[in-house]
Amino acid sequence: MSEEKVKGPTTTGHVWDDDLQELTNPLPRWWIWGFYITFVFTVVYWLFYPAWPIGSGFTKGVPGLNSITYTATTVDGKEVEKTTHWNMRSKYMVEMNELHAAQKQWFDKVAATPYEDVAKDADLMQFVNSAGKTLFSDNCAPCHQAGGQGKIGFSPNLTDDHWQYGGTYEEISHTIVAGRQGYMPPFKEVLKDEQIGQLANYVLSMSGEPHDAAAATAGAALFQSETAACYYCHGADAKGRTQMGSANLTDKIWLWADIPAEKTAEAKVDAVKKIISGGLARGVMPYWNERLKPEQIKLLTVYVHDGLGGGK
Repeated sequence: MSEEKVKGPTTTGHVWDDDLQELTNPLPRWWIWGFYITFVFTVVYWLFYPAWPIGSGFTKGVPGLNSITYTATTVDGKEVEKTTHWNMRSKYMVEMNELHAAQKQWFDKVAATPYEDVAKDADLMQFVNSAGKTLFSDNCAPCHQAGGQGKIGFSPNLTDDHWQYGGTYEEISHTIVAGRQGYMPPFKEVLKDEQIGQLANYVLSMSGEPHDAAAATAGAALFQSETAACYYCHGADAKGRTQMGSANLTDKIWLWADIPAEKTAEAKVDAVKKIISGGLARGVMPYWNERLKPEQIKLLTVYVHDGLGGGK
């Protein structure tokens, strides 16, 4: 009986329900050595690499063994090389610098190539569409939407052929660099409600929208008169002036009044009357020459003109 106890599994001596015992089988030797090796590795890692926080800093590890060099930009815009202990931030800086260096040669090519030639170069346009999409998403999409389609009542559509301030490369570039300040004065203190209604019907008639013909005829005369003087900003042909950013009233493109969304003729007239009566202090686009570099602005110009497909 004693011999069976020696050969059998060892227990803690605890017994439940007459025959249920708690065994004390030893851990596998390989597992124990693995635990010891892991422990030793952890201690060595703590000594050689940044690890433990101490006050406002942390342990730096062994100097020279875990250093990393990266390029940093100073406050005055100069690039200097810095060497510091290994950490995720410095590793990130190194990786970003490598990516920037790879991109820089393409930015330089775009900067040195005339607009029209960039559009003809398939390799350059591939880079323009790739980098331009990122620049557009980071800086332009919050207003013009991700695809550049804009939003009625808020920002213009950059994918069509209608450009209030002109759609040439130079005009688009100037818009990005200097920004735009759109404005239309309110006419509620100048014109009677009946006259505002006549102008609204005339504006709708030029776009082929439902309107009152008699009111539109009166509105046409009022449009060209010195009383309303709409022609001064929108032109005698009502096609707008790119120098002023005034809207073309003869097409079916609506920026401020969401006419396509209105279901009835009365609602359409009211929407236009609201614009004429209250005017517009919107249409403000900030300037980007202090945020974007010249080569980024040029690439973004080509992207908007050719990548989005609305330039002309």
